[in-house]
Order: sequence, then structure tokens, then C-alpha cells
Amino acid sequence: MPRSLAPPTASLRPHIVPSAFGDRVDPYYWLRDDARESPEILAHLTAENAYTDAVTQRLSPLRERLYAELIGRIQPDDTSVPVYKNGYWYTTRYADGGEYPVYVRQKRALDAPVETLLDANIAAVGHSFYEAAFLAISPDNTLLAWSEDTVGRRQYTVRIKNLVTGELLADELTDVEADLVWANDNCTLLYIAKHPETLLGFRVMKHVIGRATSCDVLLYEQDDMSFYMGLSKSKSERVIFISAHSTVSSEYRYADASDPDLVFHLAVPRERDHEYDLEEKDGRFIIRSNWRAKNFALYASSMEHIHERTTWQCLIAPKDDAYIASFDVFKNYIVVSERSSALRHLRVLPVRGGDSHIIKSDESAYTMSFGENEDSASDTLRYVYSSLTTPRATYDYDLSSGTQVLRKQEIVLGGFDKNNYQTELLWAQAPDGERIPVSIVRRTTTPLDGTAPLYQYGYGAYGLSQDPTFRSSILSLLDRGFVYAIAHVRGGQEMGRRWYDSGRLLNKRNTFSDFIAVTMHLIETGYVSPSRVVAMGGSAGGLLVGAVANMASHLYKALVAHVPFVDVVTTMLDETIPLTTNEYDEWGNPANSAEIYQYMLSYSPYDAVSKQPYPSMFITAGLWDSQVQYWEPVKWVAKLRQCQQNENHVLLRINMDAGHGGKSGRFQHYHEVAEEYVFVLAAVGACT
Repeated sequence: MPRSLAPPTASLRPHIVPSAFGDRVDPYYWLRDDARESPEILAHLTAENAYTDAVTQRLSPLRERLYAELIGRIQPDDTSVPVYKNGYWYTTRYADGGEYPVYVRQKRALDAPVETLLDANIAAVGHSFYEAAFLAISPDNTLLAWSEDTVGRRQYTVRIKNLVTGELLADELTDVEADLVWANDNCTLLYIAKHPETLLGFRVMKHVIGRATSCDVLLYEQDDMSFYMGLSKSKSERVIFISAHSTVSSEYRYADASDPDLVFHLAVPRERDHEYDLEEKDGRFIIRSNWRAKNFALYASSMEHIHERTTWQCLIAPKDDAYIASFDVFKNYIVVSERSSALRHLRVLPVRGGDSHIIKSDESAYTMSFGENEDSASDTLRYVYSSLTTPRATYDYDLSSGTQVLRKQEIVLGGFDKNNYQTELLWAQAPDGERIPVSIVRRTTTPLDGTAPLYQYGYGAYGLSQDPTFRSSILSLLDRGFVYAIAHVRGGQEMGRRWYDSGRLLNKRNTFSDFIAVTMHLIETGYVSPSRVVAMGGSAGGLLVGAVANMASHLYKALVAHVPFVDVVTTMLDETIPLTTNEYDEWGNPANSAEIYQYMLSYSPYDAVSKQPYPSMFITAGLWDSQVQYWEPVKWVAKLRQCQQNENHVLLRINMDAGHGGKSGRFQHYHEVAEEYVFVLAAVGACT
């Protein structure tokens, strides 16, 4: 890429960021504009995009070929496996070349007339971004409510359609969360209103169809902004739940969905270090809880004694080597999503006693997850299987007999043959002796002689595990000789709750040293070339990439950071920024602890930028991002260029029309992937 072009320069305007433990001077603080209206700042962002365009212009033909290659693997017209609920078969369809889904249903039988519920392609007209985030059908099947976002900031608007007449009702709920629940009277809709400043959901409201929103009734208000709120309905449709979750605590309230007053009862009061989830089955509660169980256990309780934990009946005892991630209930069985040895599988438990068993796999690195299981009276489990070489497969598994039927295998066009690829699970050793799992995929013909380029991904936060699932897009790198690796670093939960706890708060640096250790292991064992290593992460994974850039820049030829959380200290000192208060137990509160403040300062990518050679870097941002504010990556890029001690490019691509997730649309997203891959290929000299 040409080096004669001069990048945009952000002026230095010192601004003091106060703290009880030491003020800091931030010369790029001025790039923050909460309203996103400053002509000067918008001009700077536009200039950044223009610079990236100019630097990468010669790669445009390859980018276009890559885009065609990426979308050429996608089935142009596609249909989900039908799901039966309350007398209807529901299906999601994509028209040939359609960007957005069409939601349809058929009454009783799959040969019945097709009724279109929502065509998101029509709803998206006139919007550069569109997401239909949640669809809820009233119990009598006559009303559809859905939440939509036309900006990418996750400030949803709810619209309601009469499915009998096709009429779009005048009812409109704005600035809400995506979650929606119908009460059983078929005219009451529950939703969560967002706080106007922090954008956090904090009020559960009751809306009656046809009434003005000014008449909506407050059912519950959350006064602790370290908790996220959720709304859900039991699988039986008998109970409505209000949930509140923080990093280390949970609390549920429940109401009879047929109660006209919707009186909510507290289940187990929130308590620090107690997390739990509830589901109702046959008039009892099934509970996933970490009470006296670090990796969680499964319990049952009567509804009237749910608050008395000593009365709970243990269904699955806690284990040191297996983590219970979630569960689902069926007529005669409970199925648990369980993690052990870095893999996610499904365990089947008979309700009336007997041994449990795990659904088997023949691959060494894979993942199993719940599909859509809407019928609580069924003993058929729908689950999804995938690996780095196996496209998504949907199975119906008979819980009684153990037989299963493949309902759908994802079609991958473009001549894909899974036998041309090989996946495995490796282990690298961290500096403190921990063994770090690594999922690997490559072409079977890729030599392991120290010449292959590496594309290494990591995340490592919030206890979110990065499963080795199939991605057709990664084939474009594998077919050009890359080894693709997922580093299952601490901060995720692949190895149980301990894995998460040892990668957060004052253990956060383990996330970064684990990632570096994986890179070194793959180099030292001859899997990859030491001069052709690229690392990628997004959001909290962008924090990982940013920290690694400061700690071990010499190991990487290039780095990719999508919507990266990099200005950690300043953000965590500011409670007006969305998500800050929710994340004190993830990162720490630097306003209350000198130890946390100094530790956070030691790894915060923006603060730790120093005068040193940095790899080539490709960084993205979304102007309307509510998770990581756009100014974090913008400021980081400015500071990196200020301190860069070589001629490598630091490129920034800002999506001016979207938020955290980038472009919406089934095919539009791949323009972003193609741009990322072109940068990666150019960095390692593989532009073919």
C-alpha cells in the first residue's frame, strides 16, 4: 500500500480528565461529540474514510473479487427449518438476493397457505440500516409486535400489526429495549423503557393496545444501574419474568401471565455472587444457580418456596470439570448446555429419574447449541451442530429413543468440500503455567513447516465463550494458505467459571498474555510463519488487540480491531456513557479504588500507547455505536499515528450509518469482510 499519502491529523487540545487518584491530560478528548452533529468532527471522520479509500485504492479489484467470492458461497434463497407453536408453523425466508428476512407462517400444516407476518426488505426501504430485533405474536395469534432499529444504536421502536386485517396499528413505542412479552389477555404488551441518557433499560411498562402511551403503567423500575434488565415468558406461556442481571448477581420477578393486574413476585432477592436463571415447568421452577456451585448446578423448587434455597431439590450437582451454561425444559426431560474441555455439548436428563447422557460428536473441536424449541409438551429436542469444518446442521433428537433426524444442513456454494479442511484442538502454555485451548482450522494441503500465514482471533470478556463454529467467509483465507486460530483466552468461560474470573478485574492482563502465548506456541511449533502473523478482535476483543499491540507488537505483521473498547479508564470514570455502570464488576470502578485505577491504566490501549514501532493496523468504528462510542477508536488512531516509530499504516474505517454491529443486510455485511480480508492479505503478501 502506498506510503506517500498523509493521514488526517487531529490537533492536540489538552483536556484534563479528573480522578481522585490522579488527573490525566487527554489531547484528543475534543473528538467526542455525544450529539454527533459537530461539523468539524464529522469532517474529520469523513477525512479518515477518504484516507483509507486512497491508501487501499489499488486493492479495489481484489476487494471486489473477494466480495463476489464471499457472497458466492451463500444460498441466494434460503428457508429456516419450520417451528411449530400454538397452531402455526413459523418460518424465516430469504428471497433470491434479498438482504433481509421475510417472516411467514402457515396454519396447522406446511401445505397450508403462506401468511406473511413481516417483510423486513419492505420495512428497510429508505433506511441505510435496518434490524427487526424481536417478534412477538399475541396468544390468540391475531397481533404481531416487533421491535426495530433503523440507526444501529439499539434504541428500538415497537410497531404492532393486526394479523387478521393486515392493518398497522397507531400504537408506537419509542426508545425501548428489544424484549417484548404479551400478557394472556391478548391486548396487553410489556416492554422495557430506556433511560434517555445512559440508554439502559430501567422501567418495565404495560401498554394496552389502542391506548395512548401516556397511559402506560409502570410495573417495575430498576434503581441499580449496574444491572441489565430483561423480559421473557415461560415456555408454557403461563408465567412472565422480569430479570435483572449484573456481572455477579441476578434477580427474577414473576407474574401469572393471565393475571389482569400482573402482580410480580420476587423470586430470590439479589445477592452479590449469586447468579441464577428461572424457567417454569408443570407449576414448579427449574433453577440454574451458582449457589454453593462455582460452575452452577440445576435445581427444582415449588413456586411458593422458591426464595428458600435450602428447600431446592438438586437435579444436577455441581462439577469442577463441567460448567452448566443454560438449559431447556421438555415434557419428560431437561436438557443442559454444558461446557467441558473447552467444548460445548448437550446433556439429557430424564425428569423422573435415571442417568443423564451426552449427545455425542465424532469431531475433536465442535459446538452444540439449542435450536428453537417452542413446545413444552414435546420430547423432541431441536439442536444445532457446527464445527470449523462442518456447516451449521439442524437436528431433531428424540429424547426418549436417542434417534435423530437431520432437518437441514447449511448449503455452502462455490465448490466447498469439508474434506479439504482439517480442524483440531491444541493447547498452549501461558506464562503462569495455565494451558490455553486453541481451536485450529486449515486446508489439509497447507504445510505446517513454518511458512503459513496465521489469522488469530480472540475475545476474552464477559464470560462469553468463542465456540469453534463454521464461517463460510473464513474459507477465503484458508484457501489462500492461512491457518485460522481461535485463542480461547481467560475472560471467556470455555473452561468454566474459574476461566472467566481469572480474566477480569485485577486478573485482566491474563487475557492478553494468554493470547500472546498462543501466538508464540503456533510459531514455535512450526504451524505458522513468524513474519506472517495477523491478529483480530472486536469490541472487548478490540481491547485485547489494542493491549497486545502495546505489549508485543513485534510478534504481529498486522492487527485488525473492530469497534474496539480502548479508552478504558476515561470511559469507566464516566457514568453518563451507556454500559459504564453495568461493567464495574467486569473491569472495576476506577473512581473508587486506587488499585483498580492504576491496574486499568497499565493496560488501557489508549493510555498505554508509546513511542515504538507498531504493526500495520486496520481499525473500525460505528458513528452510532452505543456499546463502544465512536470517539474511542478515533482517538486511539490519532494517538497511534502520533507515536508510531515506523511507516506502517494505521487505517480507520468509520461506518457513518450504523452502530456496533456494522452494516445490516445479509450481503451488505460482506463488503466490510472483504475490506478486512484485503488488508490482511496485503499485509502478509498474499494478494491472489
